[in-house]
Amino acid sequence: MKKDLHPNYAPAIFVDMTTGARFITRSTKSSEKKETIDGVEYNVISMGVTSDSHPFFTGQKQFVDTEGRIDKFQKRFGSVRRVGKPKLGA
Repeated sequence: MKKDLHPNYAPAIFVDMTTGARFITRSTKSSEKKETIDGVEYNVISMGVTSDSHPFFTGQKQFVDTEGRIDKFQKRFGSVRRVGKPKLGA
């Protein structure tokens, strides 16, 4: 087998930033933050969304935008008009 072909697979802790839930697993991702549990050093990786905080898994509903995408676009950029056709070439 070729040397240095595969990434380093090390113990890791994924931490949900919103709920604080911790998932102990292994990963190829590394980080500067380390934590030792039972004599094993883990990379600590912060996550924005995990199964502990995602609405699909929690069953909690979040704010749903009732205004459509086109309406939002028109409200933002509806008053902006082009002066003339863009010039090509040169």
